[in-house]
Formats: sequence, C-alpha cells, structure tokens
Amino acid sequence: MPLDPGAAPPYAQAMEWQAPAVVLGIRPYGESGALVSLLTEAHGRHAGLAKGGASRAQAPVWQPGNLVEARWVGRLADQLGAVSAEMVHPAAALAMADPMALALLSAACALAETALPDRQPHPRCFHGLVALLARLPGGALRLLPDYIRWEALLLEEIGYGLDLSACALTGTAEDLAWVSPRTGRAVSAAAGEPWRDRLLPLPAFLLAEDRAGANDPSGPRDWLAGLRLTGHFLGRNAYENQNKALPQGRMMLLDRVAGLAADSVRGIDA
Repeated sequence: MPLDPGAAPPYAQAMEWQAPAVVLGIRPYGESGALVSLLTEAHGRHAGLAKGGASRAQAPVWQPGNLVEARWVGRLADQLGAVSAEMVHPAAALAMADPMALALLSAACALAETALPDRQPHPRCFHGLVALLARLPGGALRLLPDYIRWEALLLEEIGYGLDLSACALTGTAEDLAWVSPRTGRAVSAAAGEPWRDRLLPLPAFLLAEDRAGANDPSGPRDWLAGLRLTGHFLGRNAYENQNKALPQGRMMLLDRVAGLAADSVRGIDA
C-alpha cells in the first residue's frame, strides 16, 4: 500500500507512554537536567532525561524510592527520550527519619536498577516493590522478611530462582534447613548435617506459606541469614559476570541487619 505523501514518515511519529513508576536512580545531566531511571509494570526498567530534574522544584520528585506518575516521550522507541512526572507517594521523604527504612529503600532501588534488564517488563518485581513502599512508613523491621522474599523473587525473575520445594539429597519436603551455595536447592537438616559448614542457612520465612514454621515470628539472625542467602546468589549470578560487586546500598542494609543480629546475641548472652 503506497504511503500518503501528506502523512508524516513513520520515523517522525513520536513514541509515548504514561504509567505509575518507581524512581530507582538519578544522575545529574548538564546544568539542571537529570538522567532518571524508573521501574514500571509494562515497560520494565526504563531511563529518560528529566529537563530541570536537578532543580530545586523538581529534585524532591526524583528521589529514589518515590512512586510517581511518569510520562515518557521519544521520537524513536529506542531513544533515551524525555521524562516528566508527578508525585504519587513520597517514600524517600517518609523514610528519612528511620535509618533502617532508608537502608531498605536504597537497597531495593539499587538492586532493581542494576540487576533487572533494560526495558523488559517484570510486573511481579514492580508490584512487589510498590507494596514494600506502601508499607514502609509502618516500620522497616517488620518488613525485612517481605523485603528478602522480594530479593528471592528478583532472582527468580532474572532466571536464577532458588528451589526450596524439597531436599536435593532425599526429596523430602520436611525440615528444610539449608541451601546449597552451588545449586540453590534446599537441603534438610539431617541430610545437610555432615556438610553444614559448607551450606547456607535457610530461614523458615522463605519457605512456602503452607510449610511448617514459615509464618512463625522471625528475628535479626533470621533476617541476616536471609540477606546472606539471597546476596550470595545475587552476587554470583547477577553481578559477578559483570565484574561488579553488590550495590553499596545493599551492602549497607546487610551491615545494619548484621548489627541488629550482633546486638540480639549480646542480649541473650547477658
């Protein structure tokens, strides 16, 4: 079918989308602009140039962790494009008064920005992150198990999910207590006992909800074990191949939880 000579050529037609988005990161660009990284449900991790994004008026909107209504426009789909946004939920400002909340927020945004592939939708990661942001004002400590489950989901989404369904050695689904650092498969307490020094502890809250102990209260030592478990596989599978370490924000969260775990041990010894 011949083209209408009066119509604009296909390459001149602007591409555009508008959607809720989580701000993942921001870098200065020029005098007052900013390169912004977003996470959306349908467009995945997506970057754009925010004109005036570093200005006093716009800077509060582009803080990592904020939920915004974003609009992206580009001449071609694969261009950087221009992005603008309106605030929906100021998670970054709400987390400022709680160091643990700020550490959790920084870790989640840093992982999503650096581990998820560009412009590939991962709706479960997006919705899981939004759910964490919505509940963060209620206190970060009670959210740590859900945050670590989100990290396990992130691993699954990028193709390196843990297999916690049954023991890799015996096939039993009962009394799972360890994870193989090589295969990511669960190991029961009895079967793993001879190799316990080589295995990663498996906190019960990472098991399916219908498993014994999965819904029991957890504490700092469980959270630390969970972060070390997901961190091992994130580091090996998502970052080692890029010759990178886990993001600094994630390391800071680990350090904070390690401090809580050490305090809890001292409290027991006292």
